[in-house]
Amino acid sequence: MAVRETNNTGGGQVELRIEKWVYGGAALARLEGQIVLVPYVLPGETIRARLASRARGLLRASPLEIVSAAPGRVTPPCPYFGRCGGCHYQHADYEIQLAGKAEILRETLRRVGKIETPVRIDTISGEPYGYRNRIQLHVEGPRAGFREAGSHRLCPVQQCPVASPRLNRALREDIAGRRFARRIETLELFTNERDLQGPGSPAAIDYQVGPHAYRVSRGSFFQVNRHLLEPLVERVAKGASGRLALDLYAGAGLFSLPLAERFDQVVAVEGGRSAHGDLVYNARRAGLPVRAEHAAVDAFLESFPARPDLVVADPPRAGLDKGAVSGLLRLQAPRLVMVSCDPATLARDLSRLLAAGYQIERLTMADLFPQTYHIETVVDLTL
Repeated sequence: MAVRETNNTGGGQVELRIEKWVYGGAALARLEGQIVLVPYVLPGETIRARLASRARGLLRASPLEIVSAAPGRVTPPCPYFGRCGGCHYQHADYEIQLAGKAEILRETLRRVGKIETPVRIDTISGEPYGYRNRIQLHVEGPRAGFREAGSHRLCPVQQCPVASPRLNRALREDIAGRRFARRIETLELFTNERDLQGPGSPAAIDYQVGPHAYRVSRGSFFQVNRHLLEPLVERVAKGASGRLALDLYAGAGLFSLPLAERFDQVVAVEGGRSAHGDLVYNARRAGLPVRAEHAAVDAFLESFPARPDLVVADPPRAGLDKGAVSGLLRLQAPRLVMVSCDPATLARDLSRLLAAGYQIERLTMADLFPQTYHIETVVDLTL
């Protein structure tokens, strides 16, 4: 709630009591019954803030002073925090982040999908810094960095605490001060901590996850948290076995290969040309029974004839489209594992599946993106 208003006109200063975090990186307070969104604060804090803008019935404010700090507030280790738009929670102890994200997930499922989660939310977490194996840089002449928060302005950086050691070395030695061609506006760097995929470097590198090696080419999707790749694969594949599994939105085959050790056959579906090529290569090299299909998931499901024992679906941020949901409901797989990177689209997709008879058996928040508001979720559904 609002504690005290100093000036309620544009740009005025107010004192606010922070209620909770909301999805998107901000926290929620109230001013005369209106919602105010404020970044870089913690639930339970009293702050002094400046009103910044009003849009779609919401006020936004910038924090000026922490009047009363909440337990768990820490000093951000990054000199760019608050200016760079990449991180949102470096001011919070990591256990606070995990608890806050689990609550955001639960609230989003309730608000968007009208889903009251019948099970507890488990958590998979790892090292909260140095975890990213991939970063995308914006380039302006000899300067490279990330976008400022809420802006298209460049925030040049020489280090990034959430990036892996090899990527930070690339920032210092390969990128800093280098003038790129005028046509180059962005650079994507990807690493396995030995090889670097980037400008003038290999078009594909091998990435080891547990017993399996994955070729990952430029343009192929691969999970970015190097510390949690094995735990995520274990969470998705553990206990699964049978005759036939489908791996939808398979990418380079991160889940396909371990599933193929547990099933007589895995049919892996990937629509991206680069990722599909990697998927084919990785399955052949591993000598595992994976049939790689280059197709859109909804089109594939429309004509697939067999009932699988398990379906794993790891769609992009937009989630499942209606055709994919219809295809899944037609197949009636007894077990379905959803891997989602957006709680809102997950809530929408789950509401359709639950309405058709599926039930949530297990729910896990995998914190693949510490220091940010992004949430990865794994949901086990049974029919």
